[in-house]
Amino acid sequence: MIRRNLTDRLLEALEDTPAVLVNGARQTGKSTLAQSVDEKGPSRQYLTFDDPGILAAAKGDPNGFVAGLNTPVTLDEVQHVPEIFPVIKAAIDRKRQPGQFLLTGSANVLLLPKLSESLAGRMEILTLWPFSQGEMHGVRESFVDTLFSRKTVGWSGNTAALRREDLLATALAGGYPLAIARMSPSRRDAWFQSYVMTILQRDIRDLANLADVMAVPRLLSVVAARAGGLLNVADLSRTVALPQTTLKRYFALLEATFLVQLLRPWAKNIGKRVIQTPKVYVNDSGLLAYLQGVTMDRLKTEASLAGALLENFAVMELRKQATWSATQPELFFWRTASGQEVDIVLEDRAGRVVGVEIKASATLGSGDVRGLQALAEAAGKNWVRGVVLYAGTEVIPFASNLHGVPFGRLWAE
Repeated sequence: MIRRNLTDRLLEALEDTPAVLVNGARQTGKSTLAQSVDEKGPSRQYLTFDDPGILAAAKGDPNGFVAGLNTPVTLDEVQHVPEIFPVIKAAIDRKRQPGQFLLTGSANVLLLPKLSESLAGRMEILTLWPFSQGEMHGVRESFVDTLFSRKTVGWSGNTAALRREDLLATALAGGYPLAIARMSPSRRDAWFQSYVMTILQRDIRDLANLADVMAVPRLLSVVAARAGGLLNVADLSRTVALPQTTLKRYFALLEATFLVQLLRPWAKNIGKRVIQTPKVYVNDSGLLAYLQGVTMDRLKTEASLAGALLENFAVMELRKQATWSATQPELFFWRTASGQEVDIVLEDRAGRVVGVEIKASATLGSGDVRGLQALAEAAGKNWVRGVVLYAGTEVIPFASNLHGVPFGRLWAE
């Protein structure tokens, strides 16, 4: 079994928090992670609400169900039983003991206010994404922490001899455990097709009553075609032929099930971040490739597809690493009215800023760091460094705090 890099944070949370929720998209390995933790800690009862009998018992009498549990307990796929959250809250208030409840869910409770409010202050929430590249290589990546460390350790010489074609193949495969286990692209596509329909038929139907069932996968496909672009609600509404109010509700469902991710704009004035248009991404580059119909042959002839795929890939790899990093930065993007932009901006709790540009080419020039130079000026004293992730093999110094860095450094030891 591949060890998940989130394991240590999960074990720490169980040591001092009454309830811990591991949420994330379906089939990212939440149940496997929860069961592996059960094996390492005290004897823990395990129940899954994917079991119809257990689900019926919990829905029929939530109070009696929780009262009959032997804690510590793991409750899998809790989004199926939202009514159990206030009952768990009451149980914790009667007996405030760390590690009582380990919950997993395929819906983001932070986007479901009634659920998140039920356990406010009593529950720590961790997000499990599809496998990171480091996890697949047996490495606990520290690239995010290195970016903020002001060190250049390991950033000299030939650090990551990964051919561009191998990099693109890596991005095409993505990180879903069951998808990467399939040897051929056609078999991965078959898995993704089944996966999307399962999400529609199970998780999204649990969260909302849909007037047009097929509108959600149609919306997902259109969003995928625009991955890395600004979220233009009016344009999306026209394309999928849905009123804007309905489209926003359906898009919220894609967010709640972790299929799409928003990257919000960075500005030195924090208040501006909430009023500007975000960019949209898909939660996995393999799923993105499936939704766009991207193949290796197409990538060789359509340069824009390679750029979008690698940008989505990099955003999600950094987002995964942020969940277990010591720095715990937030991710943004930066764009000015005059056209200056940086693909990814990472900001830590102290306000320190790192910029990351994504280039699909195997060579770089001085023009490739202009956006980073402009961001450094905008960030002022909070600026730490900027890097351009590219498909080459050499670290290229443009300045003391500006480097071209091979993509392979993302998951190198």
